Amino acid sequence: MDCVVTGGNVKVLAKAIHSLSRIGDELYLEPQEDGLALRSVNSSRSAYACFLFSPLFFSRYTIPLGHAFRCKMAIKCVQAVFRSLSSLEKTVEKCHIELGGEKSRLTFTLHCKHGLLKTHNLSFQDSESLQAVFDKESCANMLRAQPRLLVDTVLHFPPSLDEVSVSVSGERVCFRNHVDDEAEQSKAMLTELCLSSDEFDHFAVGAQTSITFCLKELRGLLVFAESTGLPVSMYFDEPGISIYCFPCSIHVNFVLATLSDDSNLCNHNNNTKRARSPPPPDDFMTDDIDSYLIAMETSELAGPSDALAPRSPSPNHTLTTPPSVAMRRLETGEEEEEEDTEDTERPPNKKVSFVVKGSGSPLPPP
Repeated sequence: MDCVVTGGNVKVLAKAIHSLSRIGDELYLEPQEDGLALRSVNSSRSAYACFLFSPLFFSRYTIPLGHAFRCKMAIKCVQAVFRSLSSLEKTVEKCHIELGGEKSRLTFTLHCKHGLLKTHNLSFQDSESLQAVFDKESCANMLRAQPRLLVDTVLHFPPSLDEVSVSVSGERVCFRNHVDDEAEQSKAMLTELCLSSDEFDHFAVGAQTSITFCLKELRGLLVFAESTGLPVSMYFDEPGISIYCFPCSIHVNFVLATLSDDSNLCNHNNNTKRARSPPPPDDFMTDDIDSYLIAMETSELAGPSDALAPRSPSPNHTLTTPPSVAMRRLETGEEEEEEDTEDTERPPNKKVSFVVKGSGSPLPPP
């Protein structure tokens, strides 16, 4: 693998890595024919992000034909390569990313002004490929807004806030801080901001929806979108949200799990008892986990990932989710034991997906 990033795109790559550092502790790197994929997922599988940089983003992008490679490394190590974002654009002329056939290190070389070279040799581990399960085509609602509008909105919430609720109607979108316990709502400070449909570049709501998800990862996405000047498009319905930025030589996918409200849970249970419908085909684990998970597709390479470390084929496997927060999952060949009737009546949990697309050249404000 041999990649060269030049000019302002070095800062875009650095901002992408810093955004991924808000998601998880490990960086998954996978060179593909359609571009370089950088992924991260948090330990509870409630947040997932993927940046796909197309070959147009690089001044040189070369990968061996028929040679698949996937690896992961500590994201703090990669973040240290691009430590100072403010001085990066002024001092670094290009970044060279290389994986030689005889090396067990991934090399980042920063070509700075006055002929100064900074070389970072990072160790890595072989890894599986992660992919969140989400279908944006099934979403009934679509919003598009400039990132500054959303940044100004989330600034009203304190940095310590973990979760935010978003509800939409035919004429407006409301953001509200989420309080877990109903008994604490009388004591907690509630903040709610409503945006009119006129403030959006595009506003199409086919179904009124209310979802709750983590705010930390959304802040990271908005910082990246604002720095590149790209509009943010949101596709969402009951399963979750997708956010897209255009144009298209950077493709970024953020997926966040969302909470199900109690009213939906009661309505679903009542409807299930009346219709006496059979349980869903997916069985869920019985562990009590106080977090919500995202359905993930994980697959191992069937062959060697590099010239030094051949590996035996590994079957595809799927990460499953607990009953309290069921997500859409990929079907596996193994059959699981049936759960109690009370567990199978729980509704599927919602999910949030964020996707960013951007230009490979320096990005002017829209």
